[in-house]
Amino acid sequence: MLRTTSNARCALLAAAASLLLAGCTTVGPDGPAPPGVPASRAAQDQLLKAAEHRLVVDCLDARGFTLTARPRAPDEDRALQAALFGAGPRELSVTLATGATVTAHEDGCLATARHRLYGDQRRWFRAQVTVDNLRVEAQARMRADPVHRAALARWTRCASPPGRTRTDRPDPAVAARCARETGLEGVRARLEAAELVTVRALRRDELTTYRQLRDRALRRAVELSASTHPQKGPTLS
Repeated sequence: MLRTTSNARCALLAAAASLLLAGCTTVGPDGPAPPGVPASRAAQDQLLKAAEHRLVVDCLDARGFTLTARPRAPDEDRALQAALFGAGPRELSVTLATGATVTAHEDGCLATARHRLYGDQRRWFRAQVTVDNLRVEAQARMRADPVHRAALARWTRCASPPGRTRTDRPDPAVAARCARETGLEGVRARLEAAELVTVRALRRDELTTYRQLRDRALRRAVELSASTHPQKGPTLS
């Protein structure tokens, strides 16, 4: 983690970081989609989302809860939240290479639905969290590279030159221009791409598990879709 000496310095670094490519790493299938599964990634995601929602609704119904948009009393709302997301100590935990720890409950209907869909909630949780943070891990490795540190220092001097009042956040146009002129943009693109290749190799086992469990879930989702229609209710976000 970079240390800063002032709020302005923090803002400058945050602005530089915002120039990084954001989002989760897309993991493509190793081969054709399983029979009955749509080919596009977007359609597959929608299929999984619908199946998960149906399983969550079934689980809540078995526990005496219904997802509705009506207002609830505080006690009733807390009971529903506990049934949906779980309560007490969080049983699932993954510490990433960046040092961040992601936790979740294993006793709620959301976890139950994912266990039924993916076959193993613990393995899916670990694989999903790891895969979703591949780009974050690659960016952390990139920021530690001396070449990136030097480019970032040049960008900082460009975005907030000596003798001028430092603002909390540089103008976006200035930040983008400085990223080009100081070489930060090119350094970032080159190093991040290389580090992402390295990270994907390091997390090969998690990527394999992710693909296997996702394929299993897609087949299960097709089976659910072919059976009775899911109970209507608000979509989980």
